[in-house]
Amino acid sequence: MQSGTRFYALDALRGLAIALMILVNTPGSWQHVYSPLLHAPWDGFTFADIVFPAFLFVVGAAMFYSLRHAELNMATLARIAKRSALLFAIGVLLNWFPFTTDIAELRIFGVLQRIALCYAVAAVLVLLLKGRYLPFLAGGILLLYWGLLLGFGTTEPYSLSGNAVLQLDLYLLGGAHLYQGFGIAFDPEGLLSSLPAVVSVLAGYSVAAQLKVRSAQAGALWLLNAALVLLLAAWLCSMFWPVNKALWSGSYVLLSVAILLLILAALVWLCDVRQQRTVLQPLIVYGSNPLFIYILAWLWAVSATLIPVAGSNLYQYSFELLAQMFAPKAASLLFALLHVLWFWWLSLLLYRRNIIIKL
Repeated sequence: MQSGTRFYALDALRGLAIALMILVNTPGSWQHVYSPLLHAPWDGFTFADIVFPAFLFVVGAAMFYSLRHAELNMATLARIAKRSALLFAIGVLLNWFPFTTDIAELRIFGVLQRIALCYAVAAVLVLLLKGRYLPFLAGGILLLYWGLLLGFGTTEPYSLSGNAVLQLDLYLLGGAHLYQGFGIAFDPEGLLSSLPAVVSVLAGYSVAAQLKVRSAQAGALWLLNAALVLLLAAWLCSMFWPVNKALWSGSYVLLSVAILLLILAALVWLCDVRQQRTVLQPLIVYGSNPLFIYILAWLWAVSATLIPVAGSNLYQYSFELLAQMFAPKAASLLFALLHVLWFWWLSLLLYRRNIIIKL
């Protein structure tokens, strides 16, 4: 892309990320979900496992445009710290909502908390280092994380109960403040595993920087070549470091970034080479207020479970209405798709009024 050119494909990718996050996070029933829309139980990779890396990737891409002219000074660091702290605090409040959980059992980490931490670390790193050094820095971070897992884990450093991510979180917070969905206290957005997640943000930043100096067609080709290299690297890495979202393993980072590059290459070709922006306009609309829509979707889903309807609650009752007409899994998917459409419509209202809600 030539200097000053607007890269619409990145806007579309941001919209795709938030749409997929709502699709995955809002099924009609967690007991009736098609397997691709569930995260891998431990090692492995599913369709759902690309969603969070996509969100971090687009955070990094947006960071390139917001920080490329910024200087490393106290004012810039204060702005980064303020935004990160606000995101982290909102994430904790979402975990607490509707504020009935005992503080002693409140989960501290989560999606927005990880975004906050990764944003802060990545922002400081890109201000400290020249862009051409970022790939080497990313590789160094993954090697450092791998060494910490091997050095501070048990004899089974990639297992659920023996990994260093769990050990650090237990030491700092205790089991009551961690996610409980794995059968034991373990947080997939833990502190130590946020270190390799920083690489997902740096990848987005680096890709935006590379595309900025290329034409659309050259950019699409560059994305394809980079994706093939990363796919090979992910395959080689997975032989000794399994693909694992919960631990955010190095092979998982490489694989997820490679897939995102392939998706972005297709979007660049369609949106910026073929100029078919009308086709992708719904995604561009969805990407205009991603964090606000994510927060709103979370609050709605929790609130709907608190509204009594016909001996149940609004969330469950709505799913049961659909389940009377469709098979349970199909009804659950339709329920999620309707939420995707509903929040797209809200995004459209904001977009048409040029309302951009930033933290």
